[in-house]
Amino acid sequence: MIALLQRVTRARVLVEGEIVGEIRAGLLVFLGVVAGDTEREADRLLERVLRYRVFPDGAGRMNRSLSDTGGGLLVVSQFTLAADTRKGLRPSFSQAADPGEGRRLYQRFVERARALHGACETGRFGAHMAVELTNDGPVTFWLEVGPPGAGDDRIR
Repeated sequence: MIALLQRVTRARVLVEGEIVGEIRAGLLVFLGVVAGDTEREADRLLERVLRYRVFPDGAGRMNRSLSDTGGGLLVVSQFTLAADTRKGLRPSFSQAADPGEGRRLYQRFVERARALHGACETGRFGAHMAVELTNDGPVTFWLEVGPPGAGDDRIR
């Protein structure tokens, strides 16, 4: 499972011109579900997202997490994160989870985020969305959690 985190001062998602999710300062998380992902990967990735230290402390160092700051959380499904771009000029999406499983694990991630963090805004799974954001920093991180036996979680 893959999360692209962006520290933002504000972010929102629109579907057909209607705002469906919006936050102030916090994290915008683009979430990609890979074939073979399970609840274990969703829960592990959420733990990392909530505890990943990307917000400045009093000295300006990235020592505070979303859990520490209580900032906003906006989760947007993005299957294109699972694209294989190693060959040719057209991405392959064969590594992405099928839409039913992707939706299930995305919903699991969001439900657990609401239980652990409180407010969690979302995009609309499977919809064509316009995402507006102001990246703070800019600060952007790629987190990836693989299935058991695949080696250590990969972080890029």
